[in-house]
Amino acid sequence: MKVLILGSGVVGTTSAYYLAKAGHEVTVVDRQPAAAMETSFANAGQLSYGYSSPWAGPGIPLKALKWLMMRYRPFVIWPRPDARLGWWLAQMLANCNEDAYRLNKGRMVRIAEYAREQLIALRAETGIAYDDRQRGTVQLFRTQAQLDHVGDDTAVLGQYEVPFEVLDVAGCVAREPALAAVSGKFVGGLYLPEDETGDVHQFTQRLAKLCEGLGVTFRYGTTIRRLTVEGGQVSGVETDAGLLTADRYVVALGSYSPALLRPLGMNLPVYPVKGYSITVPVTDEAAAPVSTVMDETYKVAITRLGDRIRVGGTAELAGFSSTLRAPRQRTLEFSVGDLFPRGGDLTKAKFWTGLRPMTPDGTPIVGATPLPNLFTNTGHGTLGWTMACGSGRVLADLVSGRAPEIPSGDFALSRYSRDGVVGRQAQAA
Repeated sequence: MKVLILGSGVVGTTSAYYLAKAGHEVTVVDRQPAAAMETSFANAGQLSYGYSSPWAGPGIPLKALKWLMMRYRPFVIWPRPDARLGWWLAQMLANCNEDAYRLNKGRMVRIAEYAREQLIALRAETGIAYDDRQRGTVQLFRTQAQLDHVGDDTAVLGQYEVPFEVLDVAGCVAREPALAAVSGKFVGGLYLPEDETGDVHQFTQRLAKLCEGLGVTFRYGTTIRRLTVEGGQVSGVETDAGLLTADRYVVALGSYSPALLRPLGMNLPVYPVKGYSITVPVTDEAAAPVSTVMDETYKVAITRLGDRIRVGGTAELAGFSSTLRAPRQRTLEFSVGDLFPRGGDLTKAKFWTGLRPMTPDGTPIVGATPLPNLFTNTGHGTLGWTMACGSGRVLADLVSGRAPEIPSGDFALSRYSRDGVVGRQAQAA
């Protein structure tokens, strides 16, 4: 069967890999000159299986107001007329309750843990390397209130048998020895031993080469214009290089997926949440992180990638803006400089921004659509790298007509409504 995948980020490329392994003739289309050149280019670098959580949760609206007032704020909204943002925020607020949080986190952990198993198998089969480490993640709490609420997350981790350890200060230092120099700045942490780290750009580009070895064709530098529909199904994809056709189509365009599907009457609740990162060279091995430290107060991830430190964070609601804003860099530099003051050379920091495709409930939209030969694999938010192998394998099984190895019905667009269209507000937006 011929399958056309739209998008060559980590999600589109892993989808291509698993579809090719399933025996399909796969073509990947992307406007960029190579794989992983947009959101998958320089993310925070952690594979956060146990840390997979929805942003919407109890108390988040109040916390968001406090974050907006912080000097080094993890959350920023740029006031602008944007009906889709208002619609998306309303849906996110509707998920800020205990029942929704447990439901959403449960399915996010389900796909994340499956992704971990798939990546381990892929790595063993191919020998792919990407500055990867399997050393776990420390979620670092600067306040007692943060530590006191750790049970909110560990209850779900226990339900899905995800290993964890609640740490005191000494425990955090044992996992990340460089933190001994700043031990007065935190009160404890949560250790997730099965989390990993790695350079998603390296991984995706090297996986694309492996895909080519399996017969996958990558059509880079090709702009996608629209989907054509005939007889109740997709008949082709109009591009600046002409019409491309296949038997099955997969939309993996991240934040740009809704614009492609909206003319077909499908309103994906995916909004671009802008994130930033800096990459700095390691100057002192002993003073640098071993793996990933998640600074819970500033929502900043500090990750070791070979001889570099990747620092990622900030949620900025600014539409599709790609402007690099200096205050966001200062937040990242403050967090890493405060916790690892001698670890890296901030004067050589490389500053980057990307658009995370976020759903209001945190779960990606993976699976069938109202059109029988059209599928989606998008909306992973900050967890595209974490969930890519899991959602890619699930997507490949669904396209192939096989039942996935994990329950997947609640990943599809249909979870928002029976007919796959997200309410009247979506139509108006």
